[in-house]
Amino acid sequence: MIKDTVPAVESATFVPRWRSLLFVPAHVPRFVEAAHERGADGVILDLEDSVPQDQKAESRRQLPESVAKVGRKGASVLVRVNRGLRALVADLDAAVVAGVDALVLPKTDSAESVLEIANAVLELERERDLVQGRIRFLAQIETPAALQRLAAIASAHPRMLAMALGPEDFSAAVGGTPEFDLLLTPNLSVLFAARAAGLLPLGFVGSIGEVTDTDKLRETAAHARRLGFAGALAIHPTQVAIFNEAFSPSAQEIKWARDVIAAENDAAARGLSAFPLNGKMVDPPVVRRAHDTLALAGRN
Repeated sequence: MIKDTVPAVESATFVPRWRSLLFVPAHVPRFVEAAHERGADGVILDLEDSVPQDQKAESRRQLPESVAKVGRKGASVLVRVNRGLRALVADLDAAVVAGVDALVLPKTDSAESVLEIANAVLELERERDLVQGRIRFLAQIETPAALQRLAAIASAHPRMLAMALGPEDFSAAVGGTPEFDLLLTPNLSVLFAARAAGLLPLGFVGSIGEVTDTDKLRETAAHARRLGFAGALAIHPTQVAIFNEAFSPSAQEIKWARDVIAAENDAAARGLSAFPLNGKMVDPPVVRRAHDTLALAGRN
């Protein structure tokens, strides 16, 4: 398989802040119309699981108009395509249009599948005179087999931007239920592979279907950020505000980061790279975390 030649500069320019990505069934007009008001950093127009088979064709036909609607307030626009070859071909033909920032690839299980889709997207970009390489990929990991190939998937192509575990599909694939003990290891595996490849790790250790117990979801999302995740996928508008808050630095964290950097400047003037602050030792990794915290705060 030969990789397509995506201009590196164009791919590198699109590095979003995705605290929340909201799934919207592409076949339901009222959901599409309201999506831009939900406050999500990105909207995923879903052509896959949430769309009945007999309504997929109409959803594809309406996609250019839907893309324009959900992106009205500047949110990233993503489209989740189907996995099956015939449906995937039709989805790509509909989704590779101006205004689409990324494709969500469900049940990604190999680098080869990523490359095949990347080649098809490049052909469509060229035919349609679109900016080559602009459309990026978010790979959903949803099978045990994919866990063995995470490094290859993450580095398969410059279009790769983010990875996320699909907790419901993954749990079903192993014959279990989406509980903490089952999901911790695969989530961490995705996190580590994504970070190693410079991708955004998205997700949390739990069921994406949790929409009623907001306190539990808030703590689960806050825990995910402490683990290192950058954001999460939402299936209901009520989850968006929770994720936006959980994956953003708190006022207390911002104050801590500013104190660390101020103390670092003072220590550097005295020739020190490690120094005490509020009863704890601070060294370069802690200083880096402080700088990262302020960088995130500045992008919210």
